[in-house]
Amino acid sequence: MAQGDEHTTTFKRVLLKISGEALMGDQGYGLHPPTVERIAREVQSVQEMGVEICMVIGGGNIFRGLAGSAQGMERTTADYMGMLATVMNALAMQSALEGLGVYTRVISAIRMDEVAEPYIRRRAVRHLEKKRVCIFAAGTGNPYFTTDTAATLRANEMACEAIFKGTKVDGVYDKDPMQHPDAVRYDEVSYDDCLAKHLKVMDASAIALARDNNLPIIVFSLDEPGGFRGILAGKGTYTKVHG
Repeated sequence: MAQGDEHTTTFKRVLLKISGEALMGDQGYGLHPPTVERIAREVQSVQEMGVEICMVIGGGNIFRGLAGSAQGMERTTADYMGMLATVMNALAMQSALEGLGVYTRVISAIRMDEVAEPYIRRRAVRHLEKKRVCIFAAGTGNPYFTTDTAATLRANEMACEAIFKGTKVDGVYDKDPMQHPDAVRYDEVSYDDCLAKHLKVMDASAIALARDNNLPIIVFSLDEPGGFRGILAGKGTYTKVHG
């Protein structure tokens, strides 16, 4: 990463992965428009650096397929409901970004032509080349795969140089820092250690897919104002997951 100047970065194209919960602010459910706009401003500030950005947003603030399945709902149906929740979040983020003057496309893995483009890889790459933000919705379009796996898949397909995973903490810890004050943060950690130690970076299939394609994962705090831009410029606190 480039060091020093916050207006420069070595990255040309990245994918930002955030959870659906990141959009609900202090609410326990749904969307919090001021929070959505704050994240949109973070994305806008990075785009102004000349970085091409795509995004994947989870759906846990509206519906989580695994939780629905645990309550007796058939897993495939629950997962499809979760995918639809990600489309709602993607549309909310698109609205916030376009309100800031940022051209944005929502691209869905499940066809719903009235509200989003279907996923066509070459078309999505062209959008990025034209400096449009692409928000990939509906996961991979398949049940049993998380939005973490979808993010890693799309990042590879778009030839992104890294996945930036925005969380509530400033990196990867050996245990939950919210519950354990003595938790230790890693500056760097390997893919294999993430899998072996069950570190909660992404699910195992997403980590394995990133490892197989040598795609770095940068874990940082999305709650830090200006943090996304700062991390891209090599500043701030984060954990890099790589080989």
